[in-house]
Amino acid sequence: MLVDRVLSGMRPTGSLHLGHYHGVLKNWVEMQQKYECFFFVADWHALTTHYDTPQIIEQSVWDMVIDWLAVGVDPARATLFIQSKVPEHAELHLLLSMITPRGWLERVPTYKDQQEKLTEKDLGTYGFLGYPLLQSADILIYRATQVPVGEDQVPHIEFTREIARRFNHIYGRESGFEENAKAAVKKLGGKKAKLYDELRNRYQEQGDDEALQSAKLLLDEQQSLSMSDRERLLGYLEGGGKMILLEPQAMLTAASKMPGLDGQKMSKSYNNTISLREDEASVTKKIRTMPTDPARVRRTDVGNPDKCPVWQLHQVYSNEDTQHWVQQGCRSAGIGCIECKQPVIDAVLAEQTPMRERAQLYLDDPTLVRNIISDGCEKARKLAAETMRDVRESMGLSYS
Repeated sequence: MLVDRVLSGMRPTGSLHLGHYHGVLKNWVEMQQKYECFFFVADWHALTTHYDTPQIIEQSVWDMVIDWLAVGVDPARATLFIQSKVPEHAELHLLLSMITPRGWLERVPTYKDQQEKLTEKDLGTYGFLGYPLLQSADILIYRATQVPVGEDQVPHIEFTREIARRFNHIYGRESGFEENAKAAVKKLGGKKAKLYDELRNRYQEQGDDEALQSAKLLLDEQQSLSMSDRERLLGYLEGGGKMILLEPQAMLTAASKMPGLDGQKMSKSYNNTISLREDEASVTKKIRTMPTDPARVRRTDVGNPDKCPVWQLHQVYSNEDTQHWVQQGCRSAGIGCIECKQPVIDAVLAEQTPMRERAQLYLDDPTLVRNIISDGCEKARKLAAETMRDVRESMGLSYS
């Protein structure tokens, strides 16, 4: 049965901060309630830009997993694993590279964009050129149906869909495919076979997308179908061959609005972050020393919240009453900047308190984290091995 499966990963290149929480991790915590989720440490991806400083990656892997657990990612609901512990990712990446035109990689929007931004790095490597294909392998090997991304990452998902389509077109042409597909239709039973044929005709003759989705749903419900027959029927629906690799959908997530301490987007490169588990004294000091509206030189000077980075944090952390208090007090000089900052300090510390408490359990007993990852890697490898078995078979690599 095809399930609604979500795959997402993060690169371990340093401590996580509140921007990561509001931009990614809060979404993960919500998704694990609704979908089958696979969340992975993308350590091979980190090497594409940090190949000369691998110690950063090594130090960050376990800290990052603890951060995930600290914010509420639940290993009982989601599978957590490390990319490099599932070598099938690399095998699928290699096999996909055999059919991927170089021009497809060079046209990925972030390829030239990152080269221009990270000028201090030599990114003229195959690893950097090929990272979108490795990303595709990460997704396709688990037959993920949904991949949460921001709008700027949608081209990566479309690239993955093109790779899956090309692979299926080349290797889904099994001998006697149409006869095998028709035989598989009969296995659905009289009524369901008739409905499948009707929906297939509506899609192929009229381009009816609703018919396509209904037919896929019909197949999802047939638990007695073998994987091979399911792949044939999915491919037969769209007029191709066997659907060996599943085309994923982009799950658009809202862009993070988490501002940093200077009003820019929170980012390590801007040195304006608050770490997820940063100690209370450090958090308090950072917020108290934040810049404010430059027009407020003295306590009695009126200010404009729209020109103050602290106001941006109020928009994330404060309720309507507090925001109204800030607007009135700042514009009338009724409150000072230190007073204005205190509700933000209180809110950030309150958000971090349960994170620190959850993390302490794993800091006290690191074997708990290792066991979670070990179990996750085992589950991920089992699923990846199933996909690779089908891939090898379709490419004629299943030698007996």
